[in-house]
Formats: sequence, structure tokens, C-alpha cells
Amino acid sequence: MTISTAYQQLLYQLYDLYDNREAANIADWVIERVTGFTKIDRVINKQFPLNPQQQQQLQLYTNQLLQHRPVQYVLQKAWFAGMKFYVDENVLIPRPETDELVEEVVVGWQLKDDSLNHSSFSTNNLLILDIGSGSGCIPIALKKKLPKAVITSVDVSEKALQVAQKNADTLGFEVNFKLLDFLEENNWQQLSMFDIIVSNPPYIKQSESDAMHRNVIAYEPPLALFVADDNALIFYKKIALFGTTHLNPKGKIYVEINEALGRETVTLFESFGYKAQLKKDMQGRDRMVICNGNTDDDWNTDNSD
Repeated sequence: MTISTAYQQLLYQLYDLYDNREAANIADWVIERVTGFTKIDRVINKQFPLNPQQQQQLQLYTNQLLQHRPVQYVLQKAWFAGMKFYVDENVLIPRPETDELVEEVVVGWQLKDDSLNHSSFSTNNLLILDIGSGSGCIPIALKKKLPKAVITSVDVSEKALQVAQKNADTLGFEVNFKLLDFLEENNWQQLSMFDIIVSNPPYIKQSESDAMHRNVIAYEPPLALFVADDNALIFYKKIALFGTTHLNPKGKIYVEINEALGRETVTLFESFGYKAQLKKDMQGRDRMVICNGNTDDDWNTDNSD
């Protein structure tokens, strides 16, 4: 079997599960993993034969993909903020929308840092809390972009923290990971004060699961995805309350949200005294809420829809 034949056979099978573009992307990733050849290399070497071991590995990957297992879990790899992360079923697959959340934090703080002329609020003293570590993509990406910041990240799942720590060690970034159930308010005494609180918490209502893709429902961790319909904003309520005692003056909160609950999330934060803004992602969907802890603080407020 040649590289060209292997690619075409895999692509044909994937067309039953994905649209043409996504099927092609998945086929590219898998064939590159199996052969070690980039897309350009494969064009040049399209008649290069796969050895028996490569054919066996390709069949193993194909079988998993045909069971709707996400390619990121099949290959145990996902890209985020220009870095390759290890992922498995204990953590959510990092998504582009979350990368946008990281960029909002970075740009927002850089603007503030410049406006304060590198005063006592400079990056040297920047304290960040990430709630819901998952793969570690958010805190690790923030550490990469704000290397002098001190970043703490908490998660209720020990297995998720093992994945996050593995990624931090592999990528060479220091993050203080902590096993902690954030919803339990008694645990908050274990945390200090922060300049930035960031989170991509569970926000999908259980009733919305019927409309989701099978590969998400069957493989990604429910604990990191779903909340009860009758308490869909529970994490945002806890984050808002936590911020009233653990967010430094002039600090900010950045959260990814359920696009169907944008206005409700803004209203919730405002009820706790925050100046909250709803921001769309690059697809034009309500995706983030950004809050100023001090309503008199107007730095980086150009975040309107």
C-alpha cells in the first residue's frame, strides 16, 4: 500500500462522518503521524510504500476514528497557542475559542501594564488564577505569553491535573497546579489574592446534549462539559462571589460562556457589582464575558460587540 492509496482510502471512510474539509484535515494528521511525512513530502513521495508496521498502525487509528473517537484523542495530540499538547479522555480538547480567551487576557494586561508605566501592577507581580485546568492549555499559554506572571490553576479532577502537569513539564512552563473543588466555598481559603481570574468552566446545559456531536458526547469528559439546566450559571456565580474577596483592586475576570446565556451571564456578574462586558468570538458568537473588579477602572474597556 502506497502513501497515496492509504490517504485516499482513509479519506473515503471519513467522508461518512465528517464534512469534506474536516475529513481531509483528519486524514492529513493521521497519515503524517503514521509515515512521518508532511503533506508536501507526501506529494513528492506519494508512491512510497507503507511497511507492515505502518499499515497496522493506520488500521488501528482508522478503527478508532470510525467509532467517532476524536482524532485528537486517537493521536493524543492537540495544538493550542502554537504548542502541541498531550490530550486524552480525561480532559477537554482545546478549542480555538479558548485561544481567543487567552489572547484577551494577554492583550488586556499588556494595555494595562503600559498605561500604568510598569508600576507595582506590572507583569513582574502579576498573579493569575485559572479555574478548571483541564489539559493545562490556558495557564500554560498564559505563562508562555506572560512569562513573569505567577500562575495558579485548579481542577477537581486528579487525572486532569496529571495531564496538565505532564504538558507543563513537556513544554517547559511553570504553573502551580492544585487539586481543588472550586464549587466548595470552604476551599477558597487555600487560595490567595489575584490580579486576573480566568476560566473556561462547564457551561453546557444537560438539555443541550442532544444537539451535540457524537464524538463529543461519547468521549469528552462530562464533568468538564455539563451543568444542570436549573443551575446553568453555577460556576459563574461562584467565580463572581470568589472575586469579591480574592480579586485585587483593578483586577479583571475573563470567562468563556455558553453563547445562549451571554446576557444572563453579564447580568449575574453585574449583580455582584462588576462592570461586565459581553464579547463575541471570531465566528460572531457571544463567547466571553470580561469583568472589571473596580467599576471605576476603565482600562481596556473597548470590548463591545
